[in-house]
Amino acid sequence: MGKVCTDEGTVIKGDRIVSEVRKISEPVVIVKRGRHKAQRVVLRDNAMCRIAKKYKFIK
Repeated sequence: MGKVCTDEGTVIKGDRIVSEVRKISEPVVIVKRGRHKAQRVVLRDNAMCRIAKKYKFIK
């Protein structure tokens, strides 16, 4: 297992991110660019995430 980051504001990026969590919020649709949309959820109570598949290309 890699480094564990617990700092507030740390960003995780990857093609596939796996999480373990006790509570999850309802998905909220957000606008990304133009007509492209995405969903946002909030993970609560002892949440842990890991990158299961890294980006092939980083912009």
